[in-house]
Amino acid sequence: MIPWLTPESRFPPLNSALLKPNGLLAAGGDLSPQRLIEAYRCGIFPWFNEGEPILWWSPDPRMVLFPGELKISRSLRKTLKKSNYEIRVDSAFREVMQACAAPRGDQPGTWIHAGMISAYAALHEMGVAHSVEVWMRGELMGGLYGVALGKVFFGESMFSRISNASKIAFVHLVRQLERRDFHMIDCQMKTAHLASLGGREISRHEFGQKLKELVNYTEQVEKWCFDHEPIE
Repeated sequence: MIPWLTPESRFPPLNSALLKPNGLLAAGGDLSPQRLIEAYRCGIFPWFNEGEPILWWSPDPRMVLFPGELKISRSLRKTLKKSNYEIRVDSAFREVMQACAAPRGDQPGTWIHAGMISAYAALHEMGVAHSVEVWMRGELMGGLYGVALGKVFFGESMFSRISNASKIAFVHLVRQLERRDFHMIDCQMKTAHLASLGGREISRHEFGQKLKELVNYTEQVEKWCFDHEPIE
């Protein structure tokens, strides 16, 4: 059994999460900015389908990427050096979320539904959630979004309308996070896509310890503005 959160409830300890399904910690509560920020600070994120109760997760192990461990393949490096794309940040946050919500392959639905988009758009207006976007000829072709707290960026989802667009956005994100002295990117669950870029799994305990060290900084709550130094 998992606890049902009321508006006044705090999240339970991470080590009380279920083994199957991996990391299910609690249900209920709401998607208010205060609740979401508390969740991320504790190493918890919401993930549920439309029409279901809100479900809160903290899987073990946890996929992360440390900026200094970013891997850029030779072919991706060539793509990054091209001048046929433009990187923008925080210019089309809702559009990025909507693109991430689009059907993919055989997936029957999406967890990025209207309620989630509204909740994260509120965080974006507060300067807490951000989008990195790849534009070509005035059209949004790829990107990602997530939440920045302290020295941690919590990645949520990414999309590509052309080959490698999400990887382009991710590499530019990582380089900018390095310049801003961010120490960790939370990737949540293991994927081959993120592993190819240098992501790796660590235990939930280690993840929680690192969070305690890294989220207790004063955040720069503002819309982002990236510099545009070339990727070497």
